[in-house]
Amino acid sequence: MAKDKGEHAMNTDTASPARDHTPLSGIRVVEICTTIAGPACGRLLADFGADVIKIEPPDGDPVRQLGSHVDAVSLYSASILRNKRSIAIDLKTEEGHELARALIRRADVVLENNRPGVLERLGLGYEAIAAIKPDIIYARISGYGQDGPCAHLPGYGAICEAYGGVRHMTGDPDRPPSRVALATTDYLTSVYTAFGILAALRYRDRTGEGQVVDAALYEAAFTQMEAVVTAYDKLGKVPMRQGPNLPSMAPNSLYSTADGGYVLIAANSNATFERLARVMQRPDLLTDPRYSTIRARGQADNMRAMDTLVADWARQYDGRELEAMLQAAGVPVSRVLTVKDIFEEEHYRARDMIVPVPHARLGSISQIGVVPKLSQSPGRIRHTGPELGGNTREILSAELGLEAAQIARLIQAGVVRQAGGKE
Repeated sequence: MAKDKGEHAMNTDTASPARDHTPLSGIRVVEICTTIAGPACGRLLADFGADVIKIEPPDGDPVRQLGSHVDAVSLYSASILRNKRSIAIDLKTEEGHELARALIRRADVVLENNRPGVLERLGLGYEAIAAIKPDIIYARISGYGQDGPCAHLPGYGAICEAYGGVRHMTGDPDRPPSRVALATTDYLTSVYTAFGILAALRYRDRTGEGQVVDAALYEAAFTQMEAVVTAYDKLGKVPMRQGPNLPSMAPNSLYSTADGGYVLIAANSNATFERLARVMQRPDLLTDPRYSTIRARGQADNMRAMDTLVADWARQYDGRELEAMLQAAGVPVSRVLTVKDIFEEEHYRARDMIVPVPHARLGSISQIGVVPKLSQSPGRIRHTGPELGGNTREILSAELGLEAAQIARLIQAGVVRQAGGKE
């Protein structure tokens, strides 16, 4: 990847304003979010230079309790909250409410993922905020969206995968729908939300007008059903789970190897299938009418027969050997990597996708790099996720102009919390 004027795209030093080429520099976001989709969206914006002030409740975002810990350090929050500033405010108090409004007055974007109506009850909903700052971009993430008969229902990513049709399509056809062991819908929604925020900012640049960005978890999940929707509308097809296979395409599946692992081989085009047949030393497959065309190989019986042939051949080799053979022949293939394998892969390091980020207590923490790569204005990791309330004093002083005595009183009263305790 091209570096911007010699500057490393993953520079973890805080850039001075004069040298800050990140594209969202100058955009301020107030994040009032918990768990995954909202914080992931805020992290994406912060990676590209936005000043994200995260308002947390006094007991912290629950994401700090998820995943693994070293002593009391949350490894997950060190990554998903990176590049942000944390202020802990009790929004249920009148003074906490006023502090939040004061911060929002100085912001470009509010990012929240509470159930519809929660922030309205706190006096921080869109209508109340737009009354004091009409050009605000108010991004809302929820399970079912801000309106409609299901809007009031609670919905996590897994629930919304079920409602969005995605869970029905996940797993093997002879077993119940399976759960993906990752928060895929949350992360997909975070990207849609970030895209909506950037589109709204672009519109504001032209018109001066703010607006609401309404992102629903079930809708982000449902967008993956694009091909399924059109086929059902015109043909009445209700597809079933395919396991590791790509529907109507063979060979495109997982195949076990001699060393106990798996490889995924995807010979989707006729030219690629021809290269695979040559590596398998099976030129007869190219003239067999069951396999000679994409459409023929996609017929159910032919798919099963083809997968059996490839599986019998693949299990003769260790994963790395098989991968190397097929890569040399130009056949798309990958071993199914564990995270241990990924840490050993040169390509990840070359692309800055595993980055050691300095940490005050742990020395450093390896984190996933910035995505996507921009050639002229790359994102960067400036610092790891802060402690709960790690920036409370700084934000109240520098952003709101409060004196030390005022801040001390707010801390003592429990309106705000500073990292390390009340004092």
